[in-house]
Amino acid sequence: MLTLAILGFLHDEPLHGYQLKALITGLTGHVRPVSDGALYPAITRLEKAGLLLRRTEPGTGAAPRQVLELTPEGRAELERRLAEPTEVEISDQIRFFTVATFLDRLADPARQAAVLGRRLAFLEAPSSFFYDADGLPVTAEREPNPFRRGILLVARASGAAERAWLAETIAELERALPNA
Repeated sequence: MLTLAILGFLHDEPLHGYQLKALITGLTGHVRPVSDGALYPAITRLEKAGLLLRRTEPGTGAAPRQVLELTPEGRAELERRLAEPTEVEISDQIRFFTVATFLDRLADPARQAAVLGRRLAFLEAPSSFFYDADGLPVTAEREPNPFRRGILLVARASGAAERAWLAETIAELERALPNA
């Protein structure tokens, strides 16, 4: 998720490390904050892999600033990751939202719709946070615990909203296809 966020935010413009951290924190900070101890080693790995460049420019004070920018290989890797998200990037809501944040960087509407279709198929499969002794999903109507029932009701409402958005957006993307 961190790699995808770094590549995604650097897609549009070069950024200083602190700017990149602020953008990533805005995206995931309330759920999964990013520390310097995670961000800067990730930047170094991406630089060593040839996916981004780091250059030094004069700072506003005495210290020079590091500016990060994507290489053509970094752009290709971002496109590949967006077009072919892993199963966990489809099934985990926060990871999927990171993919969705940058999905507009994938220029092909058919490929965008395919990614959204995978998420929609995942959401339409029966599931629950809780299962009974027979391994069947517990529904809010069958859950006597008010706290678990609340979790199930919130998940149902959130899932319904996300499924509606996915279906609407897929239809919109498919209408934009040349032979639609």
